[in-house]
Amino acid sequence: MSSLYSRSKEYTRNRKSQSDSPPSSPSPTAKTLRHDRLSRLESGTANPTTSDTFGDRTSSRTSAYTRRENRLASLSSRTEDDGDKDYKKLYENALSENENLKSKLREAQLELVDIKTKLEKVAQKQERSSDRSSMLEMEKREKRALERKMSEMEEEVKVLTDLKSDNQRLKDENGALIRVISKLSK
Repeated sequence: MSSLYSRSKEYTRNRKSQSDSPPSSPSPTAKTLRHDRLSRLESGTANPTTSDTFGDRTSSRTSAYTRRENRLASLSSRTEDDGDKDYKKLYENALSENENLKSKLREAQLELVDIKTKLEKVAQKQERSSDRSSMLEMEKREKRALERKMSEMEEEVKVLTDLKSDNQRLKDENGALIRVISKLSK
């Protein structure tokens, strides 16, 4: 009795899951399942008589069980065949997607190389400009230092010219004094 109860439970579960799916055209497996059910109903299990014996009932149960097992085996082999086809399609789709991704990766790598070269060029320009700016700063410092030295030298030249003029004046005065002394001594 418990086996009948569990079968009816499974049957209601299967019926519920089948009814949940959206209506579509019957697949070949659904057609064969319907055909199997109709053939079982027509084979005499629909009109049981009271003259059936216990042995007849058990043999019909075992034959129903074997038919069910055969039907499930055929369904699983069909789904495996369908699965193989699906796997082949999935494999082909995965291959094409991989090729697309590989081409995108190559393009991205080329773009990355281009960007790196541009970045290096910009960095070199910045180094040059920073070198130039540092060179300009050094040149400015040197120029300022030279200007200071030049102004100092100009001041020294002025002092020297003043000293030379003073020295010349003193020589002239000395010469005049020597002449005066020589006239006085005569």
